[in-house]
Amino acid sequence: MSTLIKNARVLDAEQLTTKDILIEDGKIKAIGHDLNQQYGAADHVICAADRFVTPGLVDVHVHLRDPGLTEKETIETGTLAAAHGGFTTIGAMPNVDPVPDTPAKIALMVAENAAKAHVHVAQYASITTNRQGDELVDFEGVKQAGAFAVSNDGSGVQTAGTMYRAMCGAAKAGLTLAAHVEDDSLTMGGVMNAGPVADKLGLPGIMGISESSQIARDVLLAEASGVHYHVCHVSTAESVRVIRDAKRAGINVTCEVSPHHLLLTDADITLDNPMLKMNPPLRSPKDRAALIAGLLDGTIDMIATDHAPHTDAQKSGSMKTAAFGITGLETAFATLYTALVKTRLLTLSQLIDLMSTKPAQLFDLDQAGRLAPGMPADLAIIDLDHEYEIKAATMLSKGHNSPFIGWHVYGNVLMTLVDGQVVYGKD
Repeated sequence: MSTLIKNARVLDAEQLTTKDILIEDGKIKAIGHDLNQQYGAADHVICAADRFVTPGLVDVHVHLRDPGLTEKETIETGTLAAAHGGFTTIGAMPNVDPVPDTPAKIALMVAENAAKAHVHVAQYASITTNRQGDELVDFEGVKQAGAFAVSNDGSGVQTAGTMYRAMCGAAKAGLTLAAHVEDDSLTMGGVMNAGPVADKLGLPGIMGISESSQIARDVLLAEASGVHYHVCHVSTAESVRVIRDAKRAGINVTCEVSPHHLLLTDADITLDNPMLKMNPPLRSPKDRAALIAGLLDGTIDMIATDHAPHTDAQKSGSMKTAAFGITGLETAFATLYTALVKTRLLTLSQLIDLMSTKPAQLFDLDQAGRLAPGMPADLAIIDLDHEYEIKAATMLSKGHNSPFIGWHVYGNVLMTLVDGQVVYGKD
């Protein structure tokens, strides 16, 4: 079975050039001009004239909620949402029920993902049993069972001794340790960023040092243990500064930032609105500027959505009681392309690097993140030129908890292919 994508616009360094892409048996056979003349007629032809074709996007921070929380999302709906957003590989976080904290549970999760997912799913194991306390998982065992990294996402590891032992174990097993960084003693029951906006609204705030102080602890532990330490969803200027200094010191630390922290601040919270409640919270305009500076100087390595679907009921009422988190898979590329690339803060090549190439490289996902002969035909076809409105009705996730609904954006994903098969497509 062969497919020819005709007249695609592909990145050649910083420039978009027009080429054909020939797919054969799920892999990219060739990229070039007039490939039908060289290889003969393909079984199927996709006309991509004036459409941008990118290597499939890679998101290392996704909550599929399955098993145990399937009223919010399932493997099927979450990975359909990923395909809708142009993602072909995602990392599934372990805050599900039961928590995948043993080799047997990881093996079951890997099998379920393979059977039900529409895109590639790399599975996290937790760091500690049930993502709580100090009892570490069997790092060697979960890796052998198929885990690609470990994380207690949603919960910070509270004691330095536990984190150090975890880092030593993960390093020995060759696993990346991805940390949700949050010192519980500094969160003060907050629901948004601590500061004048929270004070004005009468809502309890979460201090930025609840995040940055734990990163400062962890980078020194990472240096001592030798682990690849990855910081999830960085949100403050101080966190960026600590990570920048750690990288200069040669510590093996990487980090991600979410689209919402790049696009919004607590100044956008003008009333008690649960759609703007996430953890870490939206920070100040000064923090947002530091995040963008961190992207530009390479301190921040990648963008990850922290896709966190909830039911409508769970995201209603007051920020004091609603669930933390927003969805992101279906809005990430378009919102970032519109706000950062069209305004020339980033180039398109830089955005693809941050959303595909870098996450694949740094998490050793060697079959993702590149559009090249011999690679799996994981790619997305995107219309960069026509404006459209983000609507809840067109979302494929079960969750519609997005503050970007109603935004007018560019960068509409028209089709997504995984292993050469169309998993999302608009004819």
